[in-house]
Amino acid sequence: MAVTAPAAHFDAAPAVELGRARALWTVMRRKPLGAVSAALIAVIVLTAIFAEVLAPYDPLAAQPEIRLAAPSWEHPFGTDDIGRDVLSRVIYGSRISLWVGLLAVGIGTAAGMVIGLVCGYCEGRTDLVFQRIMDAIQAIPGLVLALAIVSVLTPNTTNAMLAIAMVIIPGNSRIVRGAVLAAKQNRYVEAAQAIGCRHPRIIVTHILPNVTAPILVIASIWLGNAILIEASLSFLGVGTQPPIPSWGLMLSSSGRAFMEQAPWLALFPGLAISLAVLGFNLFGDTLRDAWDPKLRG
Repeated sequence: MAVTAPAAHFDAAPAVELGRARALWTVMRRKPLGAVSAALIAVIVLTAIFAEVLAPYDPLAAQPEIRLAAPSWEHPFGTDDIGRDVLSRVIYGSRISLWVGLLAVGIGTAAGMVIGLVCGYCEGRTDLVFQRIMDAIQAIPGLVLALAIVSVLTPNTTNAMLAIAMVIIPGNSRIVRGAVLAAKQNRYVEAAQAIGCRHPRIIVTHILPNVTAPILVIASIWLGNAILIEASLSFLGVGTQPPIPSWGLMLSSSGRAFMEQAPWLALFPGLAISLAVLGFNLFGDTLRDAWDPKLRG
């Protein structure tokens, strides 16, 4: 009996992934907001990939003679205080937001996953030490922590990404740790231990595949938060630096200075941030509804 249990687990793994895909498709059909969020994310991603094709002008090209021009057919989002096309800058700004969001969430999720796996599987003193460190980091508000890290380092996009990743790690590690503690109680883990499997193999082969759902859900939700934090850091002047087009930087520089005279300078970058955050948050909720058996039932 102990020998056949792991084999059954291997055979069931593809079925589990197929079941999750079907559950996600069912929830998206039942809840239109899930499909709308997926379409919104697809539009943002395609906009970032094909920015050179979609942008009508060079986002860095200044034309002082048409500064603060109102939205028109020639410039649908108007121009900023030195005559740069706002639509082109918004399109190119999606690259910065997605790049920082994906890398920051990837680094934070990977580090949090490793810490959560180690803490949940080993428990004892290892769990105690790591979790107290996570408590100390989590005691500081996320934006304040990111602002402090970027202020100590050189303000730029890379350091902003690392600061956001540091904010993500504690929460992810706690979620993964809880999932690992629950997965350890399953019989197939006991069977793997009984036949002499090494601990790294048990973690990677038997436990990790069964905690991927909460990891993916929290990562999708954190993508929206990471975009918002990056925009906040850029708005405060410690994130992406000029002249690189960034949604937060556009709000901070021309958007704030000319809000009353040219409201479109703040309206369109702010709308882009709101749609990106909304899309990722809604899609994260959709994943949670699809992969949580209680919610799905």
